[in-house]
Amino acid sequence: MTRARGTSKVRALLALVAVFLVPPAGAQGSPAQRSPAQESTAPRARVEARSSDLLAVGTVQGDRMAVHVSRLLDNAPVGNAAVAVMLRGSTHTAVAEADGSYLIQTADLNLPGPAAIEFLVTLGDKREELIGTLAAAGAEPPGDRNSSRQLGWWVLNFAVCIGFLWLWSRRKSADP
Repeated sequence: MTRARGTSKVRALLALVAVFLVPPAGAQGSPAQRSPAQESTAPRARVEARSSDLLAVGTVQGDRMAVHVSRLLDNAPVGNAAVAVMLRGSTHTAVAEADGSYLIQTADLNLPGPAAIEFLVTLGDKREELIGTLAAAGAEPPGDRNSSRQLGWWVLNFAVCIGFLWLWSRRKSADP
């Protein structure tokens, strides 16, 4: 009877540990564990640049950058502007998209290392220059920076909990 009760405690404890060790359904894991489909859908890099009136946000996927330009005053998108992007010494004219964004395509986006980017936005006779920095293409996302350290803390936490439960169950079995 005591042995059957002890094995059921061990099974319950193992089930509890298994529940906590299985990653959530939405977790993507480290960059090495992601599939190519996940890698292609997530933006690799992002750049923000602002002037006194405008904000430009560019997101990079592969050799394409989608640029969203909006007014700082009311956050309204600017869809009727001429946008050019200066990247690594060359100017690229952005093409207006149906959703109000602007798109450039260049192999310069795949080059390693950070890059200064200048968005040249022309609205009628007014011209604004917005300057920002594009992070390195190979930089890992901020959420994955300490994932191995966090995993170590979780393992240590579970080990302490298991040790406590083991000692508690031994104390209970030793009591008359």
